[in-house]
Amino acid sequence: MYAWKRTPELGRDLQRIEELKGALDSRGVLPRRWAGRLRREVESASVAASTAMEGVPVTVDEVRRILAGDRPPGVAATDAALVRGYREAMSYVLRRADDPAFRWQDELILGIHDRVLAGSWADGAGRYRTGPVYLTDPLTGGSAYHPPSAGEVPSLVTALTTFLEQEGGELEPPILAALVHVRLAGIHPFTDGNGRTARVLASLAMYRGGYKSEEFTSLEEWWGAHREDYQAAFHCLGTAWEPATDVTPFVVAHVRAQRLQADTRSLRQTAEREVWTILEDIATEELAGVPRFADALYDAFFGREVTNRYYRGLADVSIATASNDLGRLEASGLLAHAGAGRSRTYHGTRQLMEAVATFGKVPHVLGDKATPMPSLRTAIITALADRLHSGPARSRPV
Repeated sequence: MYAWKRTPELGRDLQRIEELKGALDSRGVLPRRWAGRLRREVESASVAASTAMEGVPVTVDEVRRILAGDRPPGVAATDAALVRGYREAMSYVLRRADDPAFRWQDELILGIHDRVLAGSWADGAGRYRTGPVYLTDPLTGGSAYHPPSAGEVPSLVTALTTFLEQEGGELEPPILAALVHVRLAGIHPFTDGNGRTARVLASLAMYRGGYKSEEFTSLEEWWGAHREDYQAAFHCLGTAWEPATDVTPFVVAHVRAQRLQADTRSLRQTAEREVWTILEDIATEELAGVPRFADALYDAFFGREVTNRYYRGLADVSIATASNDLGRLEASGLLAHAGAGRSRTYHGTRQLMEAVATFGKVPHVLGDKATPMPSLRTAIITALADRLHSGPARSRPV
């Protein structure tokens, strides 16, 4: 494996990650519906970031709809297939990770890659490259790195899985995740999809190491928002393959990103969970409805369009039930529609913002009627977060 060494910074970040893991593991069982929604939110953000980093032109909102079975008209079918393929790759490794008979094997990596490229034979899904590849610097366009020859790839991948199987258990999972990520990227065994496959493997290493909460199982969202840092982290590989390269800078950057993402996500998700709880209260108390209404209200609160097809995918209801639910929410004044027929979409209203602020006991942030919706939403979330950090959160039975 590549050489690397522990640094004081690395030690501090590892300690903080372990503290966060302890806090997250002890928070108890999340309410079932919120746990499902949280999983979908993290999944959408991770898939969107990782596929967009590889040139697939999709936004988080588009990915959210694609994964719910509602491909937006502006997204090509081939791009939607890659989105679904990446989600399937992540789902595949999480299913495999809990198998008592799990082993790090070459075929596991090939299986992940096949799913990442949505099984496309033309793109080489699930097959090693047979020729050379030359990576360019995304900033300058010049040559940046030459991976090993195609003939070396199978044995190098075998060496990687052998290391993971025999020695991986001796390393802290954040360290192992960084090493498998940089090693696979350095080998660059495929014509396309190397970055996505490496990031999935890093997630698998974290999950196998006991870091199973959503805050830890994927770094795509963080790297997607810090692409220059991500590219810079690979500079330690030099300009050509060298098995003994010191990759300490990449390990430090990767572990630091893991720590920063966990810190950021845990704070953000605390406030988002409070919004979800408030919306379920509104659905059941104010509307005398059912908790599933919160699915539509949650997206609308965050400024997203909701379609009948998208809502059906979330709530797992029929077309007629979805139409009735969305109609009730519009009649309540919490949603308003635009368009007609299959192009009809629903969005949140100021009345929805006011209801969240009132039920959330932060009505002081409402301001005047001219306050833009995004500013109002930010004020509500900030007020909820401030209150949560200064006292106990509102709670309901699981």
